[in-house]
Amino acid sequence: MATVTTRTVEYPADNLTMIGYLALPPGAARRPAVLIGPEGMGLSDVERRRAEALAELGYVALAFDLHGGRYLSDPEEMLARCMPLLADPDRMRCIGHAALDVLRAEPRVDRDRIAAVGYGTGGAIALELGRDGVDLRAIGTVNALTTGRPDEAARIRCPVWTGVGSLDPIMPPAQREAFTAEMQAAGVDWRLTVYGGALHAFHHPTVDHTVLPGVGYHPRHAERAWRDIVALLTECLPASD
Repeated sequence: MATVTTRTVEYPADNLTMIGYLALPPGAARRPAVLIGPEGMGLSDVERRRAEALAELGYVALAFDLHGGRYLSDPEEMLARCMPLLADPDRMRCIGHAALDVLRAEPRVDRDRIAAVGYGTGGAIALELGRDGVDLRAIGTVNALTTGRPDEAARIRCPVWTGVGSLDPIMPPAQREAFTAEMQAAGVDWRLTVYGGALHAFHHPTVDHTVLPGVGYHPRHAERAWRDIVALLTECLPASD
């Protein structure tokens, strides 16, 4: 029985050598593709497994890197890198475009059928690709309710789905309202799902290092958020012929 194949890919971005993780479905035909952005700590086995799961569904999937092959388990170090990044849309777009170029260069990819899915900082980068006018079929994010520069959301050319925990202190109700107001004003086809009782990064299994206050795993909602992302891809970027 044919199986998913995987490999690491190195590419330059943000003055670093990034190390992404590419997962390919069985066969030789061109397939739709998904770019996967990680939480602020960086690329981990969580995103690698998600890339493999999407490849099993028939997508070429690239989980991209944020920190030059490093996983930032120290919250202070993570914030010191991610906060300036999140405040710089052009820098986020450069990181996203570099990964997108790698994905598009893969011969198995149907370049006209690509979506972006991201979590936290990786989700913010996915949104910035949309605000930059990239031709994506869908954008899906979890706990990434970032707002952009005035009027740039009007350049988003695809449906946007985003999920957030109701108890997320990093993405509080005011942030939700600002995000939805931006999407609404821009005429974007958007949806927001609020998961009751969930904290920030509720989708991410518990880790064995210190995390920021307000971060916590919610297994039931993590499964629901994954199903919601798969449903978004099934609607906007079906993998079946």
